[in-house]
Amino acid sequence: MKHSGNRITRRGFITSVAAAGAAIPFSKFNAINQAQQPSVSGRFIHIFSKPLQWLDYDSLAELLAEAGAEGIDLTVRPGGHVLPENVKRDLPLAVKAAQKRGLRTDMIVTAITGADEQYAEDIIATASDLGIKFYRLGYLNYDEKSGVWGTLQKYKPLMKKLEERNRKYNIHGAYQNHYGTRVGGPVWDLYELLKDLDPQYIGCQYDVRHAVAEGGSSWVNGLKLIAPYVKCTDIKDFKWSQNAKGRWAPESVPVGTGMVNFDEYFKIVRNFNIDGPISIHLEYPPFERSNIQMSDTEKRKLFITEMRKDIDAVKTMLNKYQLRS
Repeated sequence: MKHSGNRITRRGFITSVAAAGAAIPFSKFNAINQAQQPSVSGRFIHIFSKPLQWLDYDSLAELLAEAGAEGIDLTVRPGGHVLPENVKRDLPLAVKAAQKRGLRTDMIVTAITGADEQYAEDIIATASDLGIKFYRLGYLNYDEKSGVWGTLQKYKPLMKKLEERNRKYNIHGAYQNHYGTRVGGPVWDLYELLKDLDPQYIGCQYDVRHAVAEGGSSWVNGLKLIAPYVKCTDIKDFKWSQNAKGRWAPESVPVGTGMVNFDEYFKIVRNFNIDGPISIHLEYPPFERSNIQMSDTEKRKLFITEMRKDIDAVKTMLNKYQLRS
């Protein structure tokens, strides 16, 4: 990780601040979170931290605050901003850095796919103690031997146990629908997994970009079906493009410049009262797949400028459909 002006390692950064951070109990962080953030419900705009992992916690929060974000959707997974094995120590530091800049931490992204996985309960318990109310699950794959239907039936007990664990800690775990052949691609399979569970504790982190890419025009039916289980959402846009081998694939683009019909999307959000935090995913150049060589100062300036465009676009659409309090 890097600190503004000086290069230090992640270990060095953590060591330099851990003493102060560790002295503050989780309950105090939760109290701070609730005092500054009177409600965890509401469509507050977070930024997914994946393309910003070159920044330490303080620099990340500073950049997002300057860009006009309202919160950070932190990666708490292998290779993420917070490593699972260090979650008890590092997640409070990341939350504290966000709070210092007036940013919310309503949601995090994990790789959890089972309640009994290593570090799963550490992550869930720590997040809950810090006032975080939503975490994204990892992805599940279909088993060719079991088939589509058989795989879904096999995963139902797994989802039930996650629901029970989340109930224990009063937190919501959400599975992101994603373009492709994994579980959750067409959304309908998620409904089969979730339909007998309590949406207060487990659901779908709905991603309209992936839904449109996967479902064409029928995505509207999938969203209406899964709506009771959607407590947090992802926002991004895409267009179809051909790669070097001539194969067509969805390519992420800035919000409002691609194929997603956001007017239709936000009408459904309003009509079905889909609430909760929003995570903007920045998965296009210069945030990803960019070959531009620049200093950290230049990169920071460019990222803020480009990020602000997506944030402003989402705020404009939320205001248009009267989805802001």
